[in-house]
Amino acid sequence: MTSNSTSHVEVEASVRAPIHHHFSTCDVARTQQLVAWRDQTSSFLDIAVSHAQVADGFRATLDHYRVDGMTFLHACTDPITQTRTAPQISTDTMRDYVFHVLLAGGCVETTTGLYPRRKALQSRPGILALDMGQSMRMEREYRSQVMALFLPRALVESVLPDAESLHGRVIDYASPRARMFLGELEALSSSIDTMSGAEARSMMATCAQLIVGAFAKQCGLSGDARAAIRAAVFGRVRRHVEHHLHEPELSLESIVDASRLSRAALYRLFEHEGGLATYIRNRRLREAADELIRFPKAPVVEIAYGLGFRSAADFNHAFRRAYDMPPRDFRALARARESRASGQQSVASITP
Repeated sequence: MTSNSTSHVEVEASVRAPIHHHFSTCDVARTQQLVAWRDQTSSFLDIAVSHAQVADGFRATLDHYRVDGMTFLHACTDPITQTRTAPQISTDTMRDYVFHVLLAGGCVETTTGLYPRRKALQSRPGILALDMGQSMRMEREYRSQVMALFLPRALVESVLPDAESLHGRVIDYASPRARMFLGELEALSSSIDTMSGAEARSMMATCAQLIVGAFAKQCGLSGDARAAIRAAVFGRVRRHVEHHLHEPELSLESIVDASRLSRAALYRLFEHEGGLATYIRNRRLREAADELIRFPKAPVVEIAYGLGFRSAADFNHAFRRAYDMPPRDFRALARARESRASGQQSVASITP
């Protein structure tokens, strides 16, 4: 009877409190610290590991709290380079949007996009938005302290119709919403250990509203009828692109005709993507990367022609420029990652 009562109390406590995970490399031998950190983050990031870094050791701490699909993260690390690659994206399910705050440390450089790549410089204070459904490379040259808020994709996209275009954008704390976001996030960090699940959920939801609203304001997607019209037009054009992505006839000219918008207006809508033509090409390349994994026996040239590329040579050149490797190597790397992940899951399932 006592055992059952205690179990019931423990279950209630676990439901009330956010799920907390703490990790520190201080508990690991120096030459294993960076590898241990890589293992902690390997579910959604690739960490560059050099012999010099391994020998020198890697000081890092990580705390993350999860409640109702939202995750708050607080970390402090030595200099590090971390990437999210297309092969990794193709073999995992992480698709959150992340709002990354640099609290201490020098400037952080983050590279996003396929081609042309975009570089975002984040200094203190500054908020970086990342879409975990897209590739990126983040370089921290100094010891850094960061906070991050991971939000479900549906939550962000319910407010921002073109949320994917947030990837790699940085805003400072000039706006009232951004300053309030930092204040709420710092308050969350200082008190989350003593919060109930309901309290943490409420504060995370407030942070989400503030930061998504701040980016919406910056992108011109909130506040007036003009913003609503822009969002509707953008959504219509993007749906048209998705519907016709596999058709060779899809082009800037065909969309000008279908949308009855000028080239200049279409460019402004997709300016952050490098223009509409660049957006179409990169969407086709991302779809090609997905199909290389989903259809492992499909000839590469068949995938290329099926996505409107005029020749195998054109596709190979564009793919190599976007992903730094030819399509066949990309497929092999993704399949190797998938096999390793399956092997780790199998070992975990039989470990007592």
